[in-house]
Amino acid sequence: MIHPTMSSRVFDIVNSVILIGFALFAIVPFLFVLSGSLTASEELMQRGIVLFPTKFSLDGYRYIFSTNTIMWSLGVTVFITVAGTLINLLFTTLTAYPLARNEFMGRGPIMLLVLFTMLFSGGMIPTFLVVKSFGLLNSYWSLLIPGAISAFNLIILRNFFQQLPDGLEEAAKIDGCNDFQILVRIVLPLSLPAMATFSLFYAVGHWNTFFSAILYINDSSKWPIQVWLRQIVILSQGGIGDSQEMGSDYVAPPGEVIKMAVIVVSTVPILIVYPFLQKHFAKGVLLGSVKG
Repeated sequence: MIHPTMSSRVFDIVNSVILIGFALFAIVPFLFVLSGSLTASEELMQRGIVLFPTKFSLDGYRYIFSTNTIMWSLGVTVFITVAGTLINLLFTTLTAYPLARNEFMGRGPIMLLVLFTMLFSGGMIPTFLVVKSFGLLNSYWSLLIPGAISAFNLIILRNFFQQLPDGLEEAAKIDGCNDFQILVRIVLPLSLPAMATFSLFYAVGHWNTFFSAILYINDSSKWPIQVWLRQIVILSQGGIGDSQEMGSDYVAPPGEVIKMAVIVVSTVPILIVYPFLQKHFAKGVLLGSVKG
């Protein structure tokens, strides 16, 4: 048994302290936000946002969930996230797999075009004109189609497909499988960890859809939750809200409480999904491949 040296112990301690510090930088701000969303209005006005409030209140959450608008926008966001992620995975996979095949003609020029899009883009106005010319304005397709393929994820997935053993495809062809059957029955089962990783990347991007929705969606009933929460924050400046639906005696909570509750509502759902996919990050993208 090899005993750790003094230098290795010092390195482990320093490394642990640094990692714990980075973890606190990420966790503590969110704890402040969560605490502020649960702080009573009176204490917030006296002490400001504190990590450990003495008086708790759910007024901020009652305010933002006072109508069906938020729940509907949550449903819209869930639909955009699920549908968008499926579209992303479908198009990325169907593009990356042929580009990973040596016998595919023209893959070199196509890869150059893909790399070109990582360095240069048409910009906001040309993209808006393209979306408008295809009649996608004010529809969910405007949030799903323009970003159907991520060039970076495409390149990573293509490289992953290239690392799979060639013998698997050759054996499948001998058994009579065509290219589509090889992709579905051989390649995709070996690529589940990588697909789960890209699913999370795409899902987080769709969940945080904000700027594209402002540009392309004019119908407020089709707004995702990020846009509606922005509207709530704007309308709640100074703690003044619409109290008609809450009763004549209802007093809207301060704007800071509403802002904190808004951040929690828009963050917690995607945090709940992450633990179910985190194990695939730990196991690595080569899980399930043939080792020899």
